Amino acid sequence: MTVQRIQSEDCSVASLLQSFYAVPDYQREYVWDTDEVEQLLKDVREEMGDGGAQDAPEYFIGSIVVCPGRDGVLELIDGQQRMTTIYIMLCAIRDRLEEIHAPASSVLNAQIADAAVDVSGEERRRYRLDLQYEDSGDALTALADGEAIEAPSTQSMRNMQNAHRVAIRFLNSEFGQDVKAVRKFYGYLTNKVKLIRIETEDVAKALKIFETINDRGVGLDSMDLLKNLLFMKTPKGQFDRLKHTWKELQDTIFRMGEKPLRFLRYFIFSRYDVELLREDEIYGWLSKNDTLVGYGRDPIGFAKELVSAAKAYECFRAGKNEKGERNPFLDNIRFLGGKAARQHLILLLAGRHLGPALFDRLTAEVENLFFCYVITREPTRDFERDFAKWATELRHVRKEDELDAFISARFDEAKANLTNRFDDAMGRLTLSSLQLYRFRYVLAKLTQQVDLWAYGDTEATMWLGNYVSGGYEVEHIFPQTPCAEAAKEFGEVSDPEIVQRLGNLVLVEKSINTSLGNRPYSEKRPVYQQSKLLLTRALSERPKVGANTRIDRAVASIEPYAEWNETSLHKRQRSLVTLARAVWGLPEQAHSP
Repeated sequence: MTVQRIQSEDCSVASLLQSFYAVPDYQREYVWDTDEVEQLLKDVREEMGDGGAQDAPEYFIGSIVVCPGRDGVLELIDGQQRMTTIYIMLCAIRDRLEEIHAPASSVLNAQIADAAVDVSGEERRRYRLDLQYEDSGDALTALADGEAIEAPSTQSMRNMQNAHRVAIRFLNSEFGQDVKAVRKFYGYLTNKVKLIRIETEDVAKALKIFETINDRGVGLDSMDLLKNLLFMKTPKGQFDRLKHTWKELQDTIFRMGEKPLRFLRYFIFSRYDVELLREDEIYGWLSKNDTLVGYGRDPIGFAKELVSAAKAYECFRAGKNEKGERNPFLDNIRFLGGKAARQHLILLLAGRHLGPALFDRLTAEVENLFFCYVITREPTRDFERDFAKWATELRHVRKEDELDAFISARFDEAKANLTNRFDDAMGRLTLSSLQLYRFRYVLAKLTQQVDLWAYGDTEATMWLGNYVSGGYEVEHIFPQTPCAEAAKEFGEVSDPEIVQRLGNLVLVEKSINTSLGNRPYSEKRPVYQQSKLLLTRALSERPKVGANTRIDRAVASIEPYAEWNETSLHKRQRSLVTLARAVWGLPEQAHSP
């Protein structure tokens, strides 16, 4: 059996930078921002104290993991954030000393770049730290050469530019024009600041140590650790393939503005039989379930599966199906969910194997149930767990009757249990009791559905966005600041929230709303008749939308009002609750508590 040697030693910055390092192209980008750079500078300054570097204590700032690379260069497997920052700090010290007209330091310059002899015996200048990942561009070499980073094109380049500025600003504010003080800080940094360098014989062992050091997420999250895990399982000759696949995954997640760990967590819920999993438990779960997940057998295949899921996730969030085709129900969820709501994506990912018709049916049911959870204020944690549990069943659905059975057992049952709370929430709904974007969703959805029943799917009726932002405004039937005649006509007000109640609100065209103002209902009523929206015209006459029994019953409750007062307003709100049950697919009669 071959025994691999692992060397571990504590090294000062000066001794570390007697070697040359390369950050492999599969490593993550430079991500430190102002706070992290400033914190390291301040920590070093505090440890140095006000005396000389000779008397100050040593200061350990962590570990790095390396393995031999080509031409005597050490590949930096872990610790590149600290090493890159230290390197930038040295460049900043050199630049600051030059600004205050101090003589150049040959030692400092050699810690940034020095001559080296390659395998052919040729002598050439080599940087002590070489970033080989694409996003680094030429930013670090520019700083090493004492040049500005011109037009940084990636976040890594911008972060390096910022780190240099932060270091220059720190040196200026802390030491001013005092050359001796700057040199003292440099002396402490290079001689007393130390790291533990762990060196292995090959990259596989180095990656394993990286995993061991970070297996509790210290300084890294589960996404970084998963990336490392996949590289551990990939033959080195296939690193480029994995690198490009992983970059595609990162680019997709970044493009849609999603949190990587939320995507990864929801992917696991949708793909495996897992109901509960915190973000900080993701890596632990993955590392223990290789047999189930299969990343050990085919790490690149697993990475491609993540890319496929991420692209579907991106489409769903944008209101489209997996093929990128606009879907009315997914589009509706965008108006309902806002920026934070994502739990429904567990089910959509689990059901993306369904054919187009079945997937459309699923999305419609997901929208309806998701709204029921929102309006009844069901705890997010509870229905997220339900969605994760149901995903296991949904993955096995293939036929229409199987989907019907699944929807009946899960969605319909959940809505039946919520019916009383749904009626109560809708019955008390006011403009101030729900986020404005969600209230507009409610009013638009009620209005749209009556038009759909009457006219069917047309380009004008099938997209909720036409009602949310298609030139319509929320109109208060009894005005918020009524004129004297309107107040007299409405009569006594006993409900302080009466003006903001759903029953007092209606969508109207902007052009019509301008003419309504704070006038009394008797003057507004004929104006409502000019609207294209049936639910708005229903204030004056009952809409006729066809012979469907349930639709007839829903619309029958929307009767016209000859006059507008508190009684008629509350009556209209109750009628809208009946309409809402039909719109979102709840049972017609409330269940007993």
